[in-house]
Amino acid sequence: MSDNDLLALTRQVLGAAFVLGVLFGAIAQRTHFCTMGALADVVHSGDFTRLRMWALAAAVAMLGFNTLVAWGGVQAANTLYAAPRLMWLSHAVGGLMFGFGMVLASGCGNKTLVRLGGGNLKSLLVLVVMGVSALATLRGITGVARSTLLDPVVVSLPAGQDLPSLLAGASGLGVPLLALGLGAALALALAAWALADASAREADALLGGVGSGLLVVALWWVSSHWGFVAEHPQTLEPAFLATNSRRMESFSFVAPVGYGLDWLMMFSDKNNVVTLGVASTLGVVCGSAVVALATRRFRWEGFGGAADTAQHIVGAVLMGVGGVTALGCTIGQGLSGVSTLSLGSFIAVAAIVAGGLAALHWQVWWLERQA
Repeated sequence: MSDNDLLALTRQVLGAAFVLGVLFGAIAQRTHFCTMGALADVVHSGDFTRLRMWALAAAVAMLGFNTLVAWGGVQAANTLYAAPRLMWLSHAVGGLMFGFGMVLASGCGNKTLVRLGGGNLKSLLVLVVMGVSALATLRGITGVARSTLLDPVVVSLPAGQDLPSLLAGASGLGVPLLALGLGAALALALAAWALADASAREADALLGGVGSGLLVVALWWVSSHWGFVAEHPQTLEPAFLATNSRRMESFSFVAPVGYGLDWLMMFSDKNNVVTLGVASTLGVVCGSAVVALATRRFRWEGFGGAADTAQHIVGAVLMGVGGVTALGCTIGQGLSGVSTLSLGSFIAVAAIVAGGLAALHWQVWWLERQA
């Protein structure tokens, strides 16, 4: 493959990531798909509809990813989530920080992008602060604390931390067969719970759940097949094109926001290029804007005062630091990571939910105290 062919292929992968991001943002704007909102619905009104929508999306993503593994050509080991080193403390602490922060900031990374597309200027500040905090945690001051205090606390596993790889050695069964079996079993259990209530079987709920899950799988396929070259012309080694991690990737919305800011600020640096994560993130904003304008939901919104601004800034910092520390957000870990059946992803998601519930109950306590 020549350098020109490689450049053309990279542009195709980025274009596909952008289009899938547009669809993801459009669906989220149309259906109000939001993990933080789902938790808030449960706490404040006992409504599980959006939580069931998220569960259905996770089920579809699990089944889709593990079908790709069984089909061949996709391995969880080629993702960021399935390393043999289980950084359980980083997942737990980062997840708690992200979960608490997303409530203070009125939404996770995905919801913040969707709200920006709908004209919410508060989301612009949240994204900038979250992106800067993410960069600082990737390679700055908070990154030193992360790599020194949290990341070294690990459990070393005999195989990758995805369940099929862990069970393959003990059972003697092949990873593809286990992936399909476990993926199908967990997906069916989640889908059964999600669809047990009639509200989750309505058109918007099905679109949000099934559509979001399928898009996660589609981006996995783009990254692992379309964007894979067996021999990079410069390194002569296998490579996944246009990814920051140099591995196959799907949707995630914390580190890519930071990489996007870095690209904008260092635009003249030829070594600083648009990646799959950045392209899909931009797509989410555009897709949300299209639907918001088409349905007349678009409206400019700003902060209500200094206290509101401060709360969103604190939340954005917690999301940026926590999202990078946990290796993902409600989408990066909650859908993309969980689809690989990674132990670390399950820990991170549990911590995000715990942090979010803690923040929601804290807000209720604070409001009652002020009354």
